[in-house]
Amino acid sequence: MARIIGGIGTSHVPTIGLAFDRNKQADPDWAPLFEGYAPVARWLAEKKPDVLVFFFNDHATTFFFDHYPTFAIGVWDEYPIADEGMGPRRVPPLRGHAPLSRHIATALVNDEFDMSIFQDLALDHGLNSPLTMLYPEAVAAGCWPVPLVPIEVNVLQHPMPTPLRCWKLGQAVRRAVESWPEDLSVVVVGTGGLSHQMNGERAGFNNEAWDREFLQLIHTDPLALTRMRLADFARLGGSEGAEVVMWLAMRGALSPIVSKVHQSYYLPMTTAMAVAVFEEAA
Repeated sequence: MARIIGGIGTSHVPTIGLAFDRNKQADPDWAPLFEGYAPVARWLAEKKPDVLVFFFNDHATTFFFDHYPTFAIGVWDEYPIADEGMGPRRVPPLRGHAPLSRHIATALVNDEFDMSIFQDLALDHGLNSPLTMLYPEAVAAGCWPVPLVPIEVNVLQHPMPTPLRCWKLGQAVRRAVESWPEDLSVVVVGTGGLSHQMNGERAGFNNEAWDREFLQLIHTDPLALTRMRLADFARLGGSEGAEVVMWLAMRGALSPIVSKVHQSYYLPMTTAMAVAVFEEAA
């Protein structure tokens, strides 16, 4: 039986990928960010998961507003890197675990989640920006060490799924993973946020107090977050700060009580960048 061994919540800011690609590890403005992710990379190197399940959102790159699915899952062996206007990042194509993806897709539909299914679509910074921080040596090696199951969540176009619905999606993913007959270890990743707003009257808005409260609640009382509305997340964390519902999907896939083995928070500019690692009991 496959089992989930832990989860990671992480920001997916595109500038994280740019800083990585431009070798800013020693830059004083970026060093705290890279230092915050180094323990995550070490944790993954130690745990050696067989698969990552990635909750992310597309930024109107592959899915556009004429067809933006509420939930979509990739079921292919490889996904190209999307061109977001500056050419694709020079990182390896993303490896998929097609058999497990198809199994999860079937299980989710049987669990009454109406999934959109995609194959070899290009994926943007919502996934590849944090992935390079999780496996920093993969770029030089020319290959990612672990395949993934990409699950897209709509946080752009109304109507959007509620926080509770995203939590239930994570719970359904856990059931699907645990019904896989082969022995696999799985880490679930939720991306997005934290507080930021890129346009409107509150452009540039951040809320560090809310960010830190969220990081505490996602660990110790995630059900409190499921009782909130998307409007509450937007009010407290900015319009784009509502992306944290993907952290809720990740947390829903974990046990009620988990250990937080690492957390980092950095606010250098318009977006609060954070990462946290949660570990299941052995």
